Amino acid sequence: MTKKPEEIALLAESGRLLASVFGMLDGISLAGKSTLEIDEIVENFIVHDLQARPASKGQYDYGFVLNSSINDEVCHGVPSSTKVLNDGDIVNFDITLEKNGYIADSSKTYLVGDVDLAARRLVHTTYEAMWKGIRAVRPGARMGDIGAAIEGHAKRNGYSVVREYCGHGIGREMHEEPQVLHFGKRGTGLPLREGMVFTIEPMLNHGGRSVRTEDDGWTVVTRDGSLSAQFEHTVAVTASGVSVLTLRPEERGMIGNTHAAFIMAPVHR
Repeated sequence: MTKKPEEIALLAESGRLLASVFGMLDGISLAGKSTLEIDEIVENFIVHDLQARPASKGQYDYGFVLNSSINDEVCHGVPSSTKVLNDGDIVNFDITLEKNGYIADSSKTYLVGDVDLAARRLVHTTYEAMWKGIRAVRPGARMGDIGAAIEGHAKRNGYSVVREYCGHGIGREMHEEPQVLHFGKRGTGLPLREGMVFTIEPMLNHGGRSVRTEDDGWTVVTRDGSLSAQFEHTVAVTASGVSVLTLRPEERGMIGNTHAAFIMAPVHR
């Protein structure tokens, strides 16, 4: 379950490359593009520019390099030529990347064009909730501390936390032990140890927490049609706390910032 320092170094390199994928996406206009177009852009960048492998493609017979979840889609949205991003949408891109045999996993919710205040607030709060969970990571803490931090922040802001999907260990395989729940009770659950590597990826709904899976067998949506947002990072437990292996340049300094300023600067086009 724990990784050696040399393994964490390789995971960090995969994470650095994956962060650059989001940097590339930050620089393009999303409005008017289909999610299939974006999938193709990301695949080309990972394979040709980064000389890496999109780890999601072919995993569990999935045929794409990313999940693209729009508005009421909670997670696992399947890219399609008919799903075109429009002004006012929010969309989460969940992307994995493998380099030298090790996989990093991260996601980010983007604002497309002129997004209303309610949607912006949901995205903002979800990003804060992820960071609340990340800041709970340190040797001797417990998994329940992560979940409690996320759930508490969500509830204080009037949102629900999806319970059917969770974070996970990661390394040579995309999904390893342990499971990382985004709800829970402080002081409970698996103790955290130096060398553990896992994802933290909360999904917050504007309405109720109930979800259902669409007929495609992948796309998960809110049962009540309310908006949903998600953010994700791959993290490692260190001797002194936590290292975010997929950290993006604009996020430097976030670990020590207890107020979690909304600096993720989603694309607004």
